[in-house]
Amino acid sequence: MKSKTALITGASRGIGKAIKKNFVENEILVISPSRNELDLLSIESVEKFLSQNLSEVNIVVNNAGMLKVGENKDLSMNDFHDILQVNVISPFKIISEYVEKMKKQNFGRIVNISSIWGQKSKEGRTLYSSSKAALDALTRSFAIEFASYNILINSVAPGYINTDMLKLYNSEEQLSKIRDTIPMKRFGEKTEISKFVEFLCSEKNSYITGQILTIDGGFVCK
Repeated sequence: MKSKTALITGASRGIGKAIKKNFVENEILVISPSRNELDLLSIESVEKFLSQNLSEVNIVVNNAGMLKVGENKDLSMNDFHDILQVNVISPFKIISEYVEKMKKQNFGRIVNISSIWGQKSKEGRTLYSSSKAALDALTRSFAIEFASYNILINSVAPGYINTDMLKLYNSEEQLSKIRDTIPMKRFGEKTEISKFVEFLCSEKNSYITGQILTIDGGFVCK
């Protein structure tokens, strides 16, 4: 993977930070814009960033995402628009721009960080589940379109991963209950996601495309 360049969104913390660290350790040049440089909520910001950063990129990891939890009565059309903009529309725009250069190179690897909540849902996850299901559909469709150019695109769908975000939204009591619902009886680690993403983005992956690859300790199997 030497001499490859990767764009990673949302690399300042959590899973994105772990992916960036793994790439750097493997001598991949990483572009990881801050929110000031690339605000996925603003199509103008996305277009400005792309116009200034259309250098040769071989790998794209759409990791940044927005989570909005709430019951139907508490959600607005603006909420739905915002979460679709960040989780689906901006990744679509980023892929669409970089894929043209990938076609000329006859090589590209794209990973969309999805979620188990794109495959199942629970109370309060209406918007988030809808957006991640749409992102997975985007992955499948683009995989067919890009396959002949040796451009492979997959979704990685983490379950409950040991991150600050998990602890932010759940008390210790809630975390204990969640852990008991996971067949492996533990939370996943960020490195378990980042190492898998690295494989999918490498030349070692030569035939996996269009897949929604779940890493959740068996949670969605229940």
